[in-house]
Amino acid sequence: MKFDVVIVGAGPSGLTMGIRLAQLAREQDRELTICILEKGAEVGAHILSGAVIEPRTLDELIPDWKEKGAPLHVPVKSDSFKFLTAKGSISMPTPPQMHNEGNYIISLGNLCRWLAEQAEDLGVEIFPGFAAAEVLYDDGGAVRGVATGDMGIGKDGKPGENYQPGVELIGRQTVFAEGCRGSLTGELMRKFDLRDGVEPQTYGIGIKEIWEVKPEAHDEGAALHTIGWPLKSDTYGGSFLYHAENNQVAVGFVIGLDYRNPHLSPFEEFQRFKNHPVIRPLFEGGKRICYGARAISEGGLQSIPKLTFPGGLLIGDTAGFLNVPKIKGTHTAMKSAMLAAEAVFELLPAQYDEANPGAALEATAYPEKLEQSWLWQELHKVRNIRPGFHKGLWLGLVNAALESYIFRGKAPWTMGHHADHEQIGHKSDYPKIEYPKPDGVVSFDRNSSVYLSGTYHEENQPAHLQLRDASVPIALNLEKYDAPEQRYCPAGVYEIVQVDGKPALQINAQNCVHCKTCDIKDPSQNIHWVVPEGGGGPAYPNM
Repeated sequence: MKFDVVIVGAGPSGLTMGIRLAQLAREQDRELTICILEKGAEVGAHILSGAVIEPRTLDELIPDWKEKGAPLHVPVKSDSFKFLTAKGSISMPTPPQMHNEGNYIISLGNLCRWLAEQAEDLGVEIFPGFAAAEVLYDDGGAVRGVATGDMGIGKDGKPGENYQPGVELIGRQTVFAEGCRGSLTGELMRKFDLRDGVEPQTYGIGIKEIWEVKPEAHDEGAALHTIGWPLKSDTYGGSFLYHAENNQVAVGFVIGLDYRNPHLSPFEEFQRFKNHPVIRPLFEGGKRICYGARAISEGGLQSIPKLTFPGGLLIGDTAGFLNVPKIKGTHTAMKSAMLAAEAVFELLPAQYDEANPGAALEATAYPEKLEQSWLWQELHKVRNIRPGFHKGLWLGLVNAALESYIFRGKAPWTMGHHADHEQIGHKSDYPKIEYPKPDGVVSFDRNSSVYLSGTYHEENQPAHLQLRDASVPIALNLEKYDAPEQRYCPAGVYEIVQVDGKPALQINAQNCVHCKTCDIKDPSQNIHWVVPEGGGGPAYPNM
């Protein structure tokens, strides 16, 4: 199947890319064929975010979004910021980046569903349930498109009764909008040396639940963020609670994946957080209705890779445009896509020449447009805040205050990062953490949580969580780090079991919620996350 532009991923950046390209083609009366591939069973099925959105880019992309029924219904009416102690809390000034006047509490999945409708109305073709599994290259090494994975392959690697071969989608430009830690993006970074000369990307794991709370506990439009307990001061992280419509509250916990204690469990820290005396009353008498988890790119400006290569480019969170101090990445991801769309549209000739398909063209105007945009200015201004926390909470807060109120982004230096998988410590150097058992009222176990994510994978397919060396989980991870994959995975995918009296790693791939944490945090980078069959994974309704 041939298109002018093939876009991998129907998240906010991929959909924005398709919309903006189609708008430009319509404005200039040009024919442009655009397709978007989405590995989820439907658009939005794999989308998870806090989410409070700054509508700045949406205003630029679709100025009449209100009239067109965009699902932005709950404006933020109040912000609060608390430091939690073990038994109480201290109210703190809300950091300037976290003021949410003019912003909205939303479901990002529902926004993506709406954006998909706008894209299709403009003629963009969207193919949900098709996972891009392979990058295609031409004879000169340029990207020429992607291939979807074969369907109906059994665990033995052989075609089954329902076998369907993958499809090649050829594009004059291929745009990768895979979200955080994209599997094909990782291949492209290695092939084209896209990370040369930039800081390592650093990540966080965000775990989220949606609750229906008692009406008297609900405060529509209220936004609360916390730091402190239950995390120790050497671990970066905090929580958010957003009161949406219909008595629903989105609650989440984010932990930087540069944490050192191998005994730490982000999932258990989140469950423990909900039992805090200030937090628990909100959820008592309520009902948990959804659960999910996703890694986020926290490196900021200094970790953004080279964005273009012959035949394609990177946009959105797969490139790392999150504004960490703001805790927002949707408006920045969408803006990167708008600028990329303009660069690609300028690059492609009006008429397609079969003899010179232009697969090797590189949209070098894209990074130039970025550096001249408000997006680049916004990320430059906050570039030193997240790395300031590498030395702990207190120094991080002091640095954040200096950067926000004194330097205002004009410090003559740029701080660096360390790769997250290199930060984990030896099991004997850190205390074990005793987590309380779930009470079934506000705290729960992993299995019941994964059930609420709607996660499903065809069990007979080959495992999409692959080990580069099968001996490493026991010989290295268990021996040196007490098998941290049992704890950093928020879905219970990894278990140490006894086989013939010896420990062995069991991978429950069917539980995977596609958060990518294992691909990031594994100490020796031995776990390789590849896409499963299209349509597999979580089925988030309103995340």
